[in-house]
Amino acid sequence: MRQILSPLILCLALPGAALAQTDLGPPLTAEQFDARTQGRTITYSAFGQPYGTEQYKPGRKVVWAFTESECKEGDWYQSGPYICFDYGAPVPLQCWTFYDTAEGLVAKFKDDPGSEPLVSLAESPEPLRCQGPDVGV
Repeated sequence: MRQILSPLILCLALPGAALAQTDLGPPLTAEQFDARTQGRTITYSAFGQPYGTEQYKPGRKVVWAFTESECKEGDWYQSGPYICFDYGAPVPLQCWTFYDTAEGLVAKFKDDPGSEPLVSLAESPEPLRCQGPDVGV
């Protein structure tokens, strides 16, 4: 009985580790991703901490902001199993696989698939509130 309980306790104590070991199924296609995200603003977390927020607009347009930073506008497209985000120079192309799970939307980075995935923390129909260099008094 002890051998059965130990892995269960470990999975309950480390939700990120449990998620990483879970079969996430096939990644979302462009059509599935668009249907899942369009018209939503989603905040993502990494290691249980807020990572950033992205607003998904019609026409595969996006607005991204790391927590409390200036927004970047871009586009997304599908490349093989990846959803790739292009925010223009100097930001390099960002490609991810997305999975729709019971815990929320999960994203794994193409260039580091073993890294901690991003997990949706909150979703809203409200637009992203962007800070910019000219905001203020």
